[in-house]
Amino acid sequence: MKKHQRLEYRNKLILAPMVRVGTLPMRLLALEMGADIVYTEELIDLKLIKSIRRPNPALGTIDFVDPSDGTIVFRTCALETSKVVLQLGTSDPARALAVGKLVQCDIAGLDVNMGCPKEFSIKGGMGAALLSDPTKATNILRTLCSQLDIPVTCKIRILPNTLDTVNLVQQLAATGISAVGIHARTRDERPQHRPHPDVLRTVASAVDIPIIANGGSRDIHTYEDMHKFQSLCGADSVMVARAAQLNVSIFRKEGVLPIDTVIEKYLRLCVDYDNAPHNTKYCVQSILKELQETPRGKRFLQCQTLQQICEIWNLGDYCRRRQQELKDQGNVGRADVMPSEQGMNKRQKLDIVDNLSTSNTLDKYVGVISRNMAFLRSTYANDNQLPKTFLYVHAGRMGKQPPGYETHQCDKLFRSICSYDGQRYSSSFWEKNKKQAEQGAALVALLQLGLLTEEALYENGSLIS
Repeated sequence: MKKHQRLEYRNKLILAPMVRVGTLPMRLLALEMGADIVYTEELIDLKLIKSIRRPNPALGTIDFVDPSDGTIVFRTCALETSKVVLQLGTSDPARALAVGKLVQCDIAGLDVNMGCPKEFSIKGGMGAALLSDPTKATNILRTLCSQLDIPVTCKIRILPNTLDTVNLVQQLAATGISAVGIHARTRDERPQHRPHPDVLRTVASAVDIPIIANGGSRDIHTYEDMHKFQSLCGADSVMVARAAQLNVSIFRKEGVLPIDTVIEKYLRLCVDYDNAPHNTKYCVQSILKELQETPRGKRFLQCQTLQQICEIWNLGDYCRRRQQELKDQGNVGRADVMPSEQGMNKRQKLDIVDNLSTSNTLDKYVGVISRNMAFLRSTYANDNQLPKTFLYVHAGRMGKQPPGYETHQCDKLFRSICSYDGQRYSSSFWEKNKKQAEQGAALVALLQLGLLTEEALYENGSLIS
């Protein structure tokens, strides 16, 4: 077992767990800007348990990969190992422990989400649902504290009654956890409601473990504001969510940076660590806010690839060069994901045939014209411009039979064959749904028929080298 230096939770500035925001590039940028500890987005226990831990030498990362579709569930690297806390969504002690044992060599701490008020979490007995079931909550924490080698924490919201909040935190503290993060609002309150720092102050005076104050972003605009909120709450540390989402340089003692500088730094990290384009786009949107309505913002909103996003901030050459370097070093990107033999042997829901093995599936593609082509929906302004529609209309004009499609599904991945005028076409890019797979196959047909050019498809990110 790898030994960790025990993470200390007092006097820290912390990046809060945020869904779709707290991925590796944003965590690393927060640390660069001055954060002491960074939390991942909430990761669900079942998804992590099913993942495979895979070192990625090209990126210098440890990846936890969903074997059914190649999705990165959690990616981390040595730059953050001593400062990253994985936040776990769970409602079961055994599953929580299984995750803890799986990831504890690669993280500094494990946090149990007991405060998320979203319907998904509550229906699964996770998040804020645990606030009303302290027996289950303490059982989960006690199990983790007694059997893991890393510090365990939890993050909660205050209860409507201050005394009830104090009693709950005392019960949680008795399990052996190292700290409690407290959002200074109740389960039913939202960002537009004022936080309740007085409740946190009362709780902090009633327990010995560190209290991490959260929920003050509406009044946090500078580095000094974070410490003001911490002091107002009488807390040991402060955790920032929305203020950091808007501009992660809030952690800089020297003051916040211009948003273009922040975006450029963030995009370089996204390229360096092969971050998913949709996740990158979401985070940049969070920074831009109303600037999405500017001409540049509207161009950005049309982007679907990392290359396209980087072009807008004059990082296109950097992105192109680094992606090629990483590919040469053996990085397997989304374009290279294929179903595994293990996945193929499971019962499949296929449109044409069931229970295909890898070899049988590949046999289906003998004689098929294939290119590595991704379907990017935002490339097409309306449905009339979609590849399938284009090809269908072309067939009618030429007096040909309309194209047909044969789609195969393996676990969560799809690949389609387009049959048209005696020839078959397919994209070797495995898509995440049937419709996209068919559109990709139609794109290959359009390219081979000379109705689209390689230059245009490379330019919009559809054709992958």
